[in-house]
Amino acid sequence: MDLSANELKPLLKNERFPHSEAYDPVWVLENEMGPSALWLAEWLSEEMTLEPGMRVLDMGCGKALSSVFLAREFGVQVWANDLWIPAAENWQRIREAGVDDKVYPIHAEAHALPYAEDFFDAIVSIDAYHYFGTDDVYLSYFSKFLRSGGQLGIVVPALMKEFKNGLPDYLTREQSNGRRWWSPAECCSFHTCAWWEKHWKQTGLVDIELADTLLEGWRDWLQFEEAKSAAGINRWPEEAEVLRADEGRYFGFVRLVARKRESS
Repeated sequence: MDLSANELKPLLKNERFPHSEAYDPVWVLENEMGPSALWLAEWLSEEMTLEPGMRVLDMGCGKALSSVFLAREFGVQVWANDLWIPAAENWQRIREAGVDDKVYPIHAEAHALPYAEDFFDAIVSIDAYHYFGTDDVYLSYFSKFLRSGGQLGIVVPALMKEFKNGLPDYLTREQSNGRRWWSPAECCSFHTCAWWEKHWKQTGLVDIELADTLLEGWRDWLQFEEAKSAAGINRWPEEAEVLRADEGRYFGFVRLVARKRESS
């Protein structure tokens, strides 16, 4: 880390996410796995009913930053589920954060979850659901673990509109580090808000309560990428170059909140 906490704090200051400012910027950046998990968790939680003692699944939690945030801010119990990060590593972070009485790390793949049906009061997924949830039948499996009337909320990187004339050249050309940002293996899971809303609605399993985009979310995304670069830890600097070129024309974040139907 090239900068101190005092030097990093102004770089992560964002008035839209006041609760996130209370967290150590070194901790936030050392454990990042993409766009700011705290900012996106704060944005999602604005539209969810989270109360002390509730059982919450944080699906694709990465290094459990969002899980720690939810436990601290709302007093909920969080099952911090991830495939890429071992539970033992997340348990160490959870203990150091002082929420080991509220956050429980789980290592499990999205199609082989070890939970009882109807167990969770709420399910969230921050910057992860697009990796496994675009399958037309996935929600029928995933929603089984949520009680009737419980909320399901996700935030995903997304398209602000569909590509009409192919991909813009700044997505496919080499950036200054020689790499191309657009990867069909990952970026083809980016969809519009309307796509996500239809994707869930067509199942008949949930009632959509909210489907929207983060106003000028590309600026927040870019701010976090620039903070990582300043700290000397940005593994994918080409992302910032693409965001600067795009200026929000195509890229940002979608938030989707739904409630499981009582009859589901």
